[in-house]
Amino acid sequence: MYTATGTSEIDKEQFIIEFTPLVKRIAYHMLTRLPASVQVDDLIQAGMIGLLDAVSRYEGSYGRQFESYAAQRIRGSILDELREADWLPRSIRKKMRSIETAVSLLEQRNGCPPSEQELAKELNMTLDEYHETLQSARGAQLIYYEDFQQDDEEPFLDRLCSDSESDPLNALLDDNFRTQLIAAIDNLPPREKQVMGMHYEQEMNLREIGEVLGVSESRVCQLHTQAIARLRSRMRNI
Repeated sequence: MYTATGTSEIDKEQFIIEFTPLVKRIAYHMLTRLPASVQVDDLIQAGMIGLLDAVSRYEGSYGRQFESYAAQRIRGSILDELREADWLPRSIRKKMRSIETAVSLLEQRNGCPPSEQELAKELNMTLDEYHETLQSARGAQLIYYEDFQQDDEEPFLDRLCSDSESDPLNALLDDNFRTQLIAAIDNLPPREKQVMGMHYEQEMNLREIGEVLGVSESRVCQLHTQAIARLRSRMRNI
């Protein structure tokens, strides 16, 4: 473990070797939330830039605290790269919304979460086609910027930012939103709830989750995407 301070000479090359596995772990974890078109090597490359930046900027003892700081810089560097690449195409959002609409209609009609077979039938797809849609829609997020505006009105976040005392993040993550989200997660089908817990609480990647559940990595991806679709469907009406 390194104990040198930020003002002392450090072996940057050794730091890169030691913390490269951290970059890869973060990249693979973030990859599960991104479209299939995103390559993990691109995320790792961006993450390495963040690691180099962390080594150059950090002022403190090089132990556990540095690892936490480096992880923040790595994630930030990857997110910057993704923003510049416009990583979430509208076609993916369209696919997700078609699933969300089907989820909402079937829940209202039947009074319970729809199965995959029911969703596929509602979307006029075979089960294999439905699974392919889930796979291609990988990268769907719980909240989209466009969710908070109508076609003929000022963007939601712009309206909030016009008030210097308003905080858009607080508006999105207020008590009611959190309460409703927790309830929605709790009502997910057991396996989807398990996937969400392992991925977001335990920070396991898709391969690791698949090994625990005894299913393929692509199947875990489908379950994750379907869980997000259910959550978005329920959160639209809060």
